[in-house]
Amino acid sequence: MALRDRHRLAAPLAVVGGIVALAVAAPLLPLPDPVTIEVAARLAPPSPGHWLGQDEYGRDVLSRVIWGARASLAVAFVSALVAGLAGTLLGLLGGYFRGVVEILTVRSAEAVLCFPPLLLALLVVTLLGPGAATLIVALSILYAPAYARVAYAETLAARNLDYVVAQEALGARSGRILARTVLPNVAPPLLVQFSLTVASAMVLESGLSFLGLGVVPPEPSWGLMIRGARSTMEQAPWLLLWPCLALTGTIVALNLLCDVLRDVLDPRGRTVAANPFRRFAGSLLPAAPSAAPPPALLRVEGLHLEIGSGPDALQAIRDVSLTLASGETLAVVGESGSGKTLTGLAILGLLPPVVRVTAGRILYTGRDGTTRDLARLDEAAFRRLRGDELAMVFQDPSASLNPVHRVGDQVAEAIRAHRDVGAAAARGQAVALLDRVGLPDAARRSRAYPHELSGGQRQRAVIAAAIANGPRLLIADEPTTALDVTIQAQILALLASLKAQAGGMGLIFVTHNLAVVSEIADRVAVMYVGEVVEEGPVAVVFARPRHPYTAALIASVPEGDDERLSAIPGTVPPLHDLPAGCRFAPRCGFAEAACRTAPPVLEAVAARHSTRCRRWREVG
Repeated sequence: MALRDRHRLAAPLAVVGGIVALAVAAPLLPLPDPVTIEVAARLAPPSPGHWLGQDEYGRDVLSRVIWGARASLAVAFVSALVAGLAGTLLGLLGGYFRGVVEILTVRSAEAVLCFPPLLLALLVVTLLGPGAATLIVALSILYAPAYARVAYAETLAARNLDYVVAQEALGARSGRILARTVLPNVAPPLLVQFSLTVASAMVLESGLSFLGLGVVPPEPSWGLMIRGARSTMEQAPWLLLWPCLALTGTIVALNLLCDVLRDVLDPRGRTVAANPFRRFAGSLLPAAPSAAPPPALLRVEGLHLEIGSGPDALQAIRDVSLTLASGETLAVVGESGSGKTLTGLAILGLLPPVVRVTAGRILYTGRDGTTRDLARLDEAAFRRLRGDELAMVFQDPSASLNPVHRVGDQVAEAIRAHRDVGAAAARGQAVALLDRVGLPDAARRSRAYPHELSGGQRQRAVIAAAIANGPRLLIADEPTTALDVTIQAQILALLASLKAQAGGMGLIFVTHNLAVVSEIADRVAVMYVGEVVEEGPVAVVFARPRHPYTAALIASVPEGDDERLSAIPGTVPPLHDLPAGCRFAPRCGFAEAACRTAPPVLEAVAARHSTRCRRWREVG
């Protein structure tokens, strides 16, 4: 813990610790018996023998305040803890599994919220009788739904983030994912909820004790003290002051402590000074197992993806065919919504539950020379490949890295998922990988949290995790989109060097930036509304595009001192309202009547160059 965090934590922790220590040590302190009555000294003002005076029965007020803290704090803390454990478990299960589990957990717990809090507590106390144990049961039932709702909402927010999906892809069990990945990310708001619950429980306990339905006399309680002082307010107003001050001060101190704890324990709340960037050098990859790779590393043949099912299903990807040779870089380009990312997710077996493969094959040739159809692999077989022979770098490194785990630990986890190495050895390899991808001061940065790194440094850490096991196929999904131009150039240089030194690794680079394509790719596939409309060598396609959409994309790139930019007319049609025939026809200046009736097929223009256009000769 940083020195600054310790200073922030010291004051509220000392106050709360002092209150709790006084309550726990009450039997050991030289205090008068809190239940001994001295009728002759009733309502006596403060004196050297009784610092806070004596109450309506002559009992020592200071002793009753300290002993009363035992009852009030015990009821509040135990009920908040029981409610927190039960409610958090219900919220985690409901938010993660959804469906019937959500109904049985979160929705059932929310039924308690239909009852007014005080009336529900009164009902439980009436059924079970007054007493501290009854109060704990009543308050636990009352506050568990609040925890469940907070945990449920936070779990839903984290459920589909990349680092949670990555844990599922690695084959981690649901319990481990909930305990190690989801719970640490939802803990800060739950900690705040705990402080609010303790404060509310103390107030409610005092209220019920004031009504005679809480702590049973003569056991001291702050609520009972306020009740007793009510009848003597005019004669001895100080009797009301002391328990109210104790109650208010304890609640404020607890809230301050939990607010500071939330900031200190959540690594996302911390800041770190930026470090100067250091140029990366040396090898980028650990030595990959040697193998004689076949010419075709990946072949996607006639891939169809469907969103939903039944008559309302949407055809998201239609008849997509791609080929990637070993050591080659294939760029997949197109406007947003063209299906680039969905195609990459299909290759890695990471499609969302609502998307399914309805036709086609994804043939991948592994290190052992075996060709597998990735579209037909079960999840267990996919997990053996994913992260080892197949890897992916996602667009947003902030979503790919778990914010509550250190960067080096996450890279080491990718290594240990596929390699039989110890924790210490994996951490050493992780530091070496982070150094090889150019992360400044890799040994120290490996102990940093993701938010303590810049955007480019986070992306380097994600790349380090992706290449940790020497993959044969790497898919980079717009890895430079959120970065500035200088950092983009560094990441592109890193990927180019990575491919050159990996020895036969294939790279699929998903982007909408044609300038990036010209720098990094060997071949390009242009996609539009779920279809490949042109595919071929980058130099050939850029010099002489054979599809109007490709030509329009190239023309829209600013060049030199152009004062006006060329824009593609119209908009990308939605999947539920695709035009008949050629999907680009409504936006195409070459379209004719035949283009709007029958869809064109992918036609070969030259060797390894094809287009989906009837009038490709005129376009060229």
